[in-house]
Amino acid sequence: MLRITEVAEKAGIDSKFLETYGPFMAKINLDIRKTLGERKGKLILVTATNPTPAGEGKTTNSIGLSMALNALGKNAVVCLRQPSLGPVFGIKGGAAGGGKSKVEPFENINLFFTGDFPAVSAAHNLLSAMIDNYIHHDHQPEIDVRRVYWPRNVDMNDRALRKVIVGLGGRWSGFPREDTFVITSASEVMAVLGMSMDYSDLKRRLGNILIARSEQLEEMFARDLKAEGAMTVLLRDALKPNLAQTSEGTPALIHTGPFANIAHGTSSLIATDIALRLFDYVVIEAGFGADLGAEKFFNVVSRAGDLKVDGVVVITTVRALQDHGNGDISLGLPNLEAHMENINGFGVPAVVAVNKFPGDTQEEISLIRKFCEERGWKMEVSEVFAKGSNGGRSMAQAIVDAIDQNPVKKVKYTYTLKDPIKTKILKVAKNIYGAEDVDYTTEARGTIRSLEKRGYGELPICVAKTQFSLSDTKSLKGRPKGFHVEVQGADVSAGAGFVVIYMGDISLMPGLPEEPAAQGMDVDENGNISGVF
Repeated sequence: MLRITEVAEKAGIDSKFLETYGPFMAKINLDIRKTLGERKGKLILVTATNPTPAGEGKTTNSIGLSMALNALGKNAVVCLRQPSLGPVFGIKGGAAGGGKSKVEPFENINLFFTGDFPAVSAAHNLLSAMIDNYIHHDHQPEIDVRRVYWPRNVDMNDRALRKVIVGLGGRWSGFPREDTFVITSASEVMAVLGMSMDYSDLKRRLGNILIARSEQLEEMFARDLKAEGAMTVLLRDALKPNLAQTSEGTPALIHTGPFANIAHGTSSLIATDIALRLFDYVVIEAGFGADLGAEKFFNVVSRAGDLKVDGVVVITTVRALQDHGNGDISLGLPNLEAHMENINGFGVPAVVAVNKFPGDTQEEISLIRKFCEERGWKMEVSEVFAKGSNGGRSMAQAIVDAIDQNPVKKVKYTYTLKDPIKTKILKVAKNIYGAEDVDYTTEARGTIRSLEKRGYGELPICVAKTQFSLSDTKSLKGRPKGFHVEVQGADVSAGAGFVVIYMGDISLMPGLPEEPAAQGMDVDENGNISGVF
């Protein structure tokens, strides 16, 4: 690894804006933004087909693509989310790439890194504690304990905490009430951090977090408890983007970590903004399939940050297409078709990259290539896991050519912000998922009506649903037809600036698998970590 000061120098970051965390990691002081010029970089979004539980390598290919662009003589950076401890110790593992396309220091990034996740968790739980303290001391206006919306938080997959009772132990231990836990990546504080552009914006957004209703049914916000200042104190350093490096020394900005199946699923706006002012090409990853991460990037994130996506790389794998075709790639290819059509529908050029695994045959690759060529799509094979930048040159050249040949004039959003919430949901369901219609539970209908009456109708929507299918049912593989999606609930993340729509069986607190990855981890007598992947 290069010293982080050398990486900063390559990135054009003056050492006076560098706050080092040891020799290989650093934060970038926000004062740098006062010295940067206009945005100059081309933004390349990396997304995918619907994945298998192990993931299809978007992070690895985002890293490899940034390295390959530099190998072609471009000035490129990769912007990634920070890994959550839940998946690291669960089934999926870390989110720092792998093989010859990863970010370093690998174990540090996959674990506590520079402490941003603990800071988010602490800020979240401070607000939780202040709510119960407010109730305990009978402050006015009095909070209706049956209408406390703010949960508690921990960065671990712990299904036993999904529904809990707090306040047991007598009158000095609080007021007994039902409560819930969410994983840190699902916390609105994480979303707020990712959407904030400076400290004033951060404090304003934190203050706008809806926490409860009063006994008179008036909305109550974090600012009503005077919590936003202390929360901002805890998040002061967390708002600064993290600088690391890839396995070939390419600069990597790694910041915030919202999941894409239950949040907006990409790196922070502030890191992206800095990257676009420093580099000619910015590679950014959005979580899970294009029906989740990419849809939200276009309809939510790019609107909030005034971002223009110049090109998209859609990652797929032989195993994912086999999974969507019950073992037959030919039957799984319509899943790729749906995602490519969706990206083209946004008015942005896209290329397909097949993330090659050792067992993939030439016959399987050729079948995918033929399918793409028949539809006029450029397809390349990526071997960045095994070969680093050398395995991604064709992918990098393909997306550069696509951007040069098809410059984006204007992004075509799926819906307008003036659309009613149910119209937005219907447009996403039909145009992105391919659904025939949308069904609503009685509770969901009532909540949506209430949200619109309370002035949240013109916010973008952030759909929480399964990542394994274009539908809201994970067993519906491929490109399902004639299905309905069901909206089971809705909520507002007023601080983050979007309405959350819950579809299907989705949980904000994942559980560990039967054999969690944690069972294979260890530290030897010299303090060397093994088993983190």
